[in-house]
Amino acid sequence: MTLKNSELPNEFYSQFKMFHEIMSIKVREILLISSPYDAYIMEEDRSLASRIVNEYIGLNLSLPPRVTRTSSGRNALTLLEQKTFEMVITMPNVDDMDAQTLGVKIKAKHPDLPVILLSHSLRSIFPQGEYRKLMGIDKVFIWSGNSDLLLALVKNAEDRLNVDRDTQRAMVRVLILVEDSPQYYSSFLPLIYKEIVKQTQAVLGVGLNEEHRLLRMRSRPKIMLAETYEEAMNLFRKYRSYLIGIISDTRIPRNGKLDDHAGADILAFMKQEIPDLPILMLSSDPHNRMKADRIPAIFLDKNSPNLLIELQDFFLNHLGFGDFVFRLPDRTEIDRASSLRTLELKISRIPDESLLYHASRNHFSNWLMARSEFALASTFRKVQASEFQNTAELRQYIISGLHTVRKLQQKGVVAQFRAQTFDSDIMDFVKIGDGSLGGKARGLAFMSVLLLQHPALLIAYPQVSIQIPKTLVVTTQGFESFIALNHLQYCAKNDFSDQDISEIFLKAEMPEWLVSDLEAFLVQVHYPLSIRSSSLLEDAQFQPYAGLYKTYMIPNNHPDPTIRLRQLINAIKLVYASTYYEDPRSFARNSVSQPQEESMAVIIQQLTGEVYGDYFYPALSGVVQSHNFYPVSHMKSEDGIAHIAIGMGKTVVEGEKSVRFSPRYPRILPQFTTVEDILSNCQRYFYALKVRDYPDALNFDRYANLEKREVDEAQAEYPIRVLSSVYIPDEHRIRDSGHLPGSKIASFASILKHNLFPLPQLLSDLLDLGRKGMGCPVEIEFSVNLGTEDQRKNEFYFLQMRPMATEIDQQDVVITDDDLQKPLCFSRHALGNGKFGSISDIVYVKPLEFQINATEQMADEIGRINAMLSREKRPFLLIGPGRWGTADRWLGIPVQWRNISGVGAIIELKNSQIHADPSQGSHFFQNITSLGIPYITVAEDSDDTLDWKRVEAYSSVQETRYIRHVRLDHPVIIKIQGKKSIGVIYELNP
Repeated sequence: MTLKNSELPNEFYSQFKMFHEIMSIKVREILLISSPYDAYIMEEDRSLASRIVNEYIGLNLSLPPRVTRTSSGRNALTLLEQKTFEMVITMPNVDDMDAQTLGVKIKAKHPDLPVILLSHSLRSIFPQGEYRKLMGIDKVFIWSGNSDLLLALVKNAEDRLNVDRDTQRAMVRVLILVEDSPQYYSSFLPLIYKEIVKQTQAVLGVGLNEEHRLLRMRSRPKIMLAETYEEAMNLFRKYRSYLIGIISDTRIPRNGKLDDHAGADILAFMKQEIPDLPILMLSSDPHNRMKADRIPAIFLDKNSPNLLIELQDFFLNHLGFGDFVFRLPDRTEIDRASSLRTLELKISRIPDESLLYHASRNHFSNWLMARSEFALASTFRKVQASEFQNTAELRQYIISGLHTVRKLQQKGVVAQFRAQTFDSDIMDFVKIGDGSLGGKARGLAFMSVLLLQHPALLIAYPQVSIQIPKTLVVTTQGFESFIALNHLQYCAKNDFSDQDISEIFLKAEMPEWLVSDLEAFLVQVHYPLSIRSSSLLEDAQFQPYAGLYKTYMIPNNHPDPTIRLRQLINAIKLVYASTYYEDPRSFARNSVSQPQEESMAVIIQQLTGEVYGDYFYPALSGVVQSHNFYPVSHMKSEDGIAHIAIGMGKTVVEGEKSVRFSPRYPRILPQFTTVEDILSNCQRYFYALKVRDYPDALNFDRYANLEKREVDEAQAEYPIRVLSSVYIPDEHRIRDSGHLPGSKIASFASILKHNLFPLPQLLSDLLDLGRKGMGCPVEIEFSVNLGTEDQRKNEFYFLQMRPMATEIDQQDVVITDDDLQKPLCFSRHALGNGKFGSISDIVYVKPLEFQINATEQMADEIGRINAMLSREKRPFLLIGPGRWGTADRWLGIPVQWRNISGVGAIIELKNSQIHADPSQGSHFFQNITSLGIPYITVAEDSDDTLDWKRVEAYSSVQETRYIRHVRLDHPVIIKIQGKKSIGVIYELNP
């Protein structure tokens, strides 16, 4: 018998949301009414407000209230009409009316406003010495100069205001204090509050992060003060299901008269009703210890010089705030647990008799209550140890519950990495350092929160595990410490080559504190890792810096841990080095930022995939976007577009051959119209990580340590067999079965046609979720592991989410008939929006000189022309065939940002020289659109046009083997009508 997620109360899944909502009524404004003399006596060397502030700071509490003082009752009533107060404290001696009259007047207009009477002595209120209830006054407290009382006044008022809602909404616990003497509860209540706050802080001090800890502080037990037997019984009946304990005096009023036995009767009754409820008897008469023993109850002498120490012992050992002490039935201590993690570990080892002893007395439940784990504590309390067939079943039930809660605790939380508490099994997202997570990691953390807030999505796909890979972020503090330690600031201001910067960074020392944490991390983590950039500017809206920084993969399975650590550190250093590479610096010149302002966090992420022979890779990876720039057939732009490929996502993001489809219309594949199209456009290669027989130094310079494999070479491996079709040459047809002999075609027919995995529907839902969450179109990178019938279920992993820049300029652009009379270029596939009139230089690939095997040389020649034009600050129009910026030189010209940093507009030719589909999923494409650079596709088999005669007739500035640079006398006008994807280029003075 195990405890599953579904068996926990629904409240657990919205627990952190509830923590935000509890304690919603706070005492932020206090009205203090006192004579100048009383104020002087109270304040002496410090003001009342400063005393309250100091108490809050001392206990690390938030938002101390402000105090407004007046000496007049009439003025107080006026202030209450002008301003909102959550609490009124009045002294007895007010010059124009007595405290009771003032309280009645206040309650007449503000019946729910707490009114506290604070006096230096009880005799000043009741000259005869007999305390009684006062009309208009909620509580009477005695001021003895103890500033702890001020904290107790505020917190007790907040508890009474919030207790009903917080117990019902979040199962917050209640501690009842039964005491009728203002002198005693004025001294005792501050002791309890201070102790309960300190103990709660100690318990939650190991929280996942600071926000987690502060939110859980709100869930500390509420303290309800009862002054009579009847009040105590009413509180018991009302909050019975939420009680954590009760503390009571023995001599309290019952039926309007002091009764020496009323307190003991209350404790005896409650003990009978709830046998495992911790109860404490207070008395100034030591003879009452015998009454306590008969109940039984813990006894404390009010006059004991060790009262505070004895009270701490009650909180630690009976209310569950200390270690969980494992005992045998004879009370012999055998072990201790200080956290949920150690509790789970040690429950698996304790003897059966100890397990039964604690389980049958709800000790586990009480201990969990003190740690605000209300859902699990309540679940444990509802189950009796006798319901289990044997102790093994009981033990497994408790362990599975603790483990489930520990995992669920982590969802949507970025925890601080601590070597001594890190648990790779349950911690999904942790960070090292106090700096920024960077843009990419922020997107991941946000998606984690979105998934937590929308459990319906997970329920809709029961056969798919939707998750974010386990992630460790080295915050920007690591980068800044590394740069400062090695005095590398100069690298941001000098024009070093990428190779020079890499060598400088690899020789530099990593901060010792960071090395120590990384070493502790690798002790528990042995799966392959992806080392990814997460700069401050990365994935920002309208300037995402997509793909400009480096990512490296490491197998992380070397038998020597020192080599594993060195491989990880070198990968981090190389990601750091890429901050100062030429491509991001070139991109920065086109954006508002400067490269020296950049700072880099690093994501160390579980690499998704499975081992197949010597290699590790996911079944498929891809990119999906909310906005489709090139819709065809029934598609609409807002339907989105996806690109998928077998293996690592490098294939897609670098613009190599992949399958493109709309999640709404997965069977419409324009690039797979005929058998010839399929054979020409299908994926032939994929990337995988070698996890066996690799060099110790790895191959960071070659495919970021990945291997480029042929699909046919891996045709026996499960993903290839499942996701491929087979070309039958004799029939000149393609069959949707990868199990047949023949050449494998990565068609993904099993998913797009035969619904092996609900990828199209899932992507549509995720795009909707991402768009609502970010408030704009989004781009999501993902990977998929395919399960088998006899193994785990399918796994979908979020790798990244960033905003898309689809509507940078909202101005309406009108393309007139005159514009279309003699256009230099016209296209129905234009990206961007606006009118541009600053370009008079054109750089183009000479059509007659084009050779598909020379595209890399063309990129270099364009780079030299770009450098000259950039120095002269002359933007240019770039024209050429195929995909610009692709990593596959057979699909287009593989320019990098350094080669085109000064470009003002781009024309991509889709013709017989290179008939490649536009690559919307590449990082290059994302950066082009984010900068608002017009990107125009001209297809020769359509009504798109480019007037080559005019282009070649322009005056030549320079010419290389493959590239020609021409200049016009006047700038050309470029108009892009973004809503219709229409673009036109014409001369201002033809």
